[in-house]
Amino acid sequence: MKTKTFSLTTALVCAAALPALAQSLPGEGKDVRMSRSDSLGTQYIQDEILKTALEDLGYDVSMTNVGTSAFLQAAAQGDLDISGDINMPQRALQYDTVADDVTLLSGGTIGGGGINGYLIDKATADEYGIKDLSALADPEIAKLFDNDGDGKADLMNCDPGWSCGDVVDYQLEEFGLGDTVESVRAKYEPLLAETFAQFRQGKPVLYYTWSPSFVTETLVPGKDVVWLPIPYDAAPEGVSVPNGHLVEGVVGCAGDAPSCRMATGSWNWEIAANRDFIAENPAIAKLAEEMEWPLATWSTWETQMKGDNSDRAIRKIAAGWIEENRATYDAWLAAAKAAAAG
Repeated sequence: MKTKTFSLTTALVCAAALPALAQSLPGEGKDVRMSRSDSLGTQYIQDEILKTALEDLGYDVSMTNVGTSAFLQAAAQGDLDISGDINMPQRALQYDTVADDVTLLSGGTIGGGGINGYLIDKATADEYGIKDLSALADPEIAKLFDNDGDGKADLMNCDPGWSCGDVVDYQLEEFGLGDTVESVRAKYEPLLAETFAQFRQGKPVLYYTWSPSFVTETLVPGKDVVWLPIPYDAAPEGVSVPNGHLVEGVVGCAGDAPSCRMATGSWNWEIAANRDFIAENPAIAKLAEEMEWPLATWSTWETQMKGDNSDRAIRKIAAGWIEENRATYDAWLAAAKAAAAG
């Protein structure tokens, strides 16, 4: 009789515990409306890892592709919840208009931040003592990079629709290089393929790029090429550079300078979310805080996506990173669960 009473009591306790067990994941029964930029890039791999982590925390995640401006407005209105694709400080002015309703969570998911700037081949830089972009005001120096015979240096720039190209065009005029340097704007990847071919032929090269990217994996700063700093801080109206253009510790800065004055200073991918949504989901706030990858990882992803940037390939790269870094990934999930538990 005693045994039977014990069994009944145990059963009742277990039955009472079932709802608690069912809610053991912080996202159980909750939806997340996530978005990623409508501009394909390496951040899509980050987004896939974030989506997977949210699902492993129990959330039901839907994904949409929208432009950054559209996301910020939708998040402010409560129509979308979270995105990992907020490029800062480039989007600072747009973010400031919704900051009361949208919060930045991560502090940046690229360890140390990314950089944008001008590069030339190291051999030419060393031979002619070229140490910053203003050297191209010398017509004789500029001619070294002339590909079409017009006497001007040909600077491989961004796509016509990309804001980075507008920064370059502004700076060329600002630094008095309009008469000696021509901004070549077309589809970026074919332009850089041409640049790589010229480099392999031993010809001087001049181009604009950013890191992390497949470009800096192909022609490595400090080994194949060098970053050319700009002569002084200058950015067009609407481009925010809150911390200035000078970046410390840039590998491969011309003349082995310990700091390099880059085209737009340091930048990073930020995770942003609706403030009310994140207040109700401390697990997501903690997860975003934990997520960060070293610059080398981002550059590797860029190279992998160069071969195949389909959604299937992106999911495969993300899943491969999770498996190869299981301890780190599981630690992120554990921290998120702990934050939800209080």
